Order: sequence, then C-alpha cells, then structure tokens
Amino acid sequence: MSESFTLAVDAMGGDHAPEMVLRGLEIAAERHPGARFLLVGDEARLIPMLKSLRRAAAACTIRHAPDVIDNALKPTAALRMRGASMRIAIDAVAAGEAAGVVSAGNTGALLALAKIIIKTLPGIDRPAMAAIGPSARGDMVMLDLGANVVCDARNLVEFAVMGDVFARTVLGLPAPSIGLLNVGAEELKGDDRVREAADVLRASPIAPQFVGFVEGHDITAGTTDVVVTDGFTGNVALKTGEGALKLVSDLLRQVFRSSLAARLAYLLARPALDRLREWLDPRRYNGAVMLGLNAVVVKSHGGTDAEGFAHAVDVAMDMVVHRFNDQIREGLARIVGLGPSQPRGGPRLATAL
Repeated sequence: MSESFTLAVDAMGGDHAPEMVLRGLEIAAERHPGARFLLVGDEARLIPMLKSLRRAAAACTIRHAPDVIDNALKPTAALRMRGASMRIAIDAVAAGEAAGVVSAGNTGALLALAKIIIKTLPGIDRPAMAAIGPSARGDMVMLDLGANVVCDARNLVEFAVMGDVFARTVLGLPAPSIGLLNVGAEELKGDDRVREAADVLRASPIAPQFVGFVEGHDITAGTTDVVVTDGFTGNVALKTGEGALKLVSDLLRQVFRSSLAARLAYLLARPALDRLREWLDPRRYNGAVMLGLNAVVVKSHGGTDAEGFAHAVDVAMDMVVHRFNDQIREGLARIVGLGPSQPRGGPRLATAL
C-alpha cells in the first residue's frame, strides 16, 4: 500500500461472528502487513479472542459496541440502534476515521445505514450492489444484485459506469466489456428503460466497451466482463446460479457414492474435481460491494468462514488503494450530458446524470 488507511470492521455481523471475523482479519493482516482495522463489537468477547491471533491483535483497535443488529431486524428498526456494531462502524467511516467498512451482517440494514449516513456520491441516484462471479472465460462482474428492485434508464447507465470502474479496479481489466441483461440480444427486445439505457451507452465514451444486450445464459458463458441489470432480476439470477451450483455438487456427490465402480472413478477423477472445486469455491467470490456511496462498503456473506471474510477485506482494500470512488466520479463526468431519453446521435442534454 502506498499510503496508510484504516478499515472499519463490524466484528459482530455474520452467522459465526465474532470468531470468523477475527480469524479472517488474522489472514488479511498476514496478506497486508500494513493494514489497520477499527474493530467494532463487544470488547469483552473480542479482547480474549485476539490474544491468540497475533497479527490481527497488532492491526486492530477495538471500539466497544453493546448491541448487534440481528439478521431478522428490519432496516427501519436498525436505523434506531445507535449502539449497534454495524452502526458504530459506519459512523466511523462517515466521520473520516476509516476509509471503508466491511460487515457480514444484515444486508438490508447495511444498505440503509450506509445510504443515509455515508450518503451517495454526487451524480449517483442510487447505490448498487455488485459482486464477482465465475464464468467460462474467467471472473465477471454483475450488478445490481438486489439493492434496487425497480430501476430506470438513468440507474442502468450509472450501474454500467460503476461496473466498468469495479472491473478495472478489482479484476484489473483495462477495458472491460459491458452488456445489458435483456430477454434477447436484438435491439428491439426489452422494455423502454433498457433500450433507452442502451442508446445512452452507445453514444457515450464507453461505447467501444458496450456490446449491447446479453441474455441469461451469457452470464456464465462470460460473453461480457460486466453484466448490468436491475436489482430484482440480478438477485433472482444470483440465487438461481447459487442453487444450480449446489444442485450440481449434490448430484456429483450422489453419483460418486452410488456404487463401488463410481467410488473408484472418483479416485481417478479427484485431482480434476479438486481443481474444479477450487475454481468454484464461493469464498473466492465473497464480498459484494455497495457501489455509488461516499466510501467503500463491502458486504460479506453471513455464512462464510475466515478465508471468505479475508477475501471480502481484500476487495475493500483494493478499492481504497485504487481510488475507486475517484474513478467513479471521473467516469460519470465523462458521460455528463447524455440523458436517458436522448435519441441516438442527437444533441446532448444539459440535464444529464
């Protein structure tokens, strides 16, 4: 890291917190020797645990939080819990004490608190949730994954810009290809908002990267590096993909246990299956990012383990180091003047984004 910064960490969020969080920070501190963490949670539980985690103990400053936001708690109720670990961690970011926050806690509460307390970047109408996933051609980025159930053309254009910056920052792609998820690849397919967003992107500076519409099967095929859609469709696609992977895993397990010959076949195929398992390991893709906010906000899967949480911390650190939000501002500035209802090839609108 070229400069020192601190990440706020919600120590109490997640199914296996705080043990999972602390062990994840031990891994992250080993990977990033200069890392500093503001660890927010019940100090009576955290202090004894850190005694056996030398690297995490050296990298962490503890801030006591008496309350925890339960996964079942509604976002409106979470907003009133000022003593909760998630709330105090987000407050620290808003106060400039930390450059970003990582939490495995309640997703709805995290989004609501971040949007109200940290607030969105100038020019961003709504934040979006993005994550990395596997495809036949390598890792890809998809957004929105559930932060916005209903979106208009402007939102989709903003998501495309943020997805472009995210793929550059986290995946290291110099010019990621971008596609709009639709019911068909033809230009006349889809509703007005999708077609209007496509028109804006075709007339924008990122037009060379925009390939047009993509369909559901293109997500795993890796047709584009970035897939843009509304939160309703994105969340359904995400959960469907997770279910399909679990189904395939369960079926393979059943097949290889079905007979003695199948068990012998498993022994022969085991090296290849181990490579496949490593490639599809959900811990590699842990860490959904809430894009479009004034600071870095990363949501870890609540059921992950220490390795998965460490990966979410890696994602947050990458975004801070590479000035992610500054790049979003620059990306938006490049397409200011292109309104979502602007006819293709027509004059630029002053209202823009």
